[in-house]
Amino acid sequence: MGDLINRERLKALFLELVRIDAHSRREAAMAARLKQELESLGAGCEYDNAGEKVNGNTGNLIGRLDGNRPGAPPLLLCAHLDTVVPGEGVKPVVEGDIIRSDGTTVLGADDKSGCAIICEVLRQLREHRLSHGPLDVVFTICEEVGLLGAKHLDLARVRAREGLVFDSDLPGALYVRAPGAFSLLFAVKGLEAHAGMCPERGISAIKVAAEAVAAMRLGRIDEETTANLGLIEGGRAVNVVPSQVTLHGEARSRNEAKLTAQVEHMVSCFKEAVARHRMTLEGRTFNAELDYSAEREYPAMDLSDDAPIVRRVIEAARRVQRKVVPAAMGGACDANIFNGRGLMVANLGTGMREVHTLRECIDLNDMVAAAETTLELVKLYAAA
Repeated sequence: MGDLINRERLKALFLELVRIDAHSRREAAMAARLKQELESLGAGCEYDNAGEKVNGNTGNLIGRLDGNRPGAPPLLLCAHLDTVVPGEGVKPVVEGDIIRSDGTTVLGADDKSGCAIICEVLRQLREHRLSHGPLDVVFTICEEVGLLGAKHLDLARVRAREGLVFDSDLPGALYVRAPGAFSLLFAVKGLEAHAGMCPERGISAIKVAAEAVAAMRLGRIDEETTANLGLIEGGRAVNVVPSQVTLHGEARSRNEAKLTAQVEHMVSCFKEAVARHRMTLEGRTFNAELDYSAEREYPAMDLSDDAPIVRRVIEAARRVQRKVVPAAMGGACDANIFNGRGLMVANLGTGMREVHTLRECIDLNDMVAAAETTLELVKLYAAA
């Protein structure tokens, strides 16, 4: 195994990429480096205008490599450019085949491992003159802040309608099911009063919100559904009964009916809490009030295990003596957006571990395995 994957080159490119700062909306340097890599392999490259739409410093990078096997269907290979905070000034620590963060930043294996894997596969195709169909390579921006690059990708510039995203952890997992999500915002309005002199003349927006949260199902709802309130802002002084508080949260589920029910439940908890709080002062009635929004963040991904891309990835892994199995995940990725826009795209694990933490690491062996499977997949599409 691994005869056609240059382990040291893959490792070297990955280490180079993780040292390039690429927070969301600031991916230009990362995109420029990968554009250089793609063009050195004969790919034509261009940027779309997604950066302008999200106030970023670059658009999505789109590379197109023509095939050498007439009639073969095009294949999409995609990874995202951006990393989460704190991801600047990364100093990777190499311990044999394990590469980790030094503990002061994330490593950025999410998703620079995917970027490196794609580049190594393309380099092998060129060096060994392997048969392949047309390849569309997309490096997206702003994945970590709402899959924005994929949402704004100009699909008219992409030929492929099937492919892979490289953006998940477990090696050997091909994620075909992932949740859809709603972004939730709750704004509770109460009534200000002096907290020491006359607290009874106020309605505490924080207390109202706390009652709603206490009654709410949060965390792991079931095997397909989760919910979270992750940000609370409110009040202006400890001696003032707070008149406003805002809470931001989300609900996710791989089941659309369960997702709708969870959103309705969360809204209902706030409505019921607000309805319990009113008071009359000098003949005037004051009621707690609620403003809220529930906006679709991204659609669920639900690829059939029998979809062509799924069957071919499994077969490609088998041919290189690897094992890949379809799986479900609790997170989302660009594949959610692509499938929602009519493509058939699965998410292949690269082996990244403890992503979005200062303990993030990756095993080079897992990257090699993903590259081997992908290289064989490209050959399968060439023979299709």
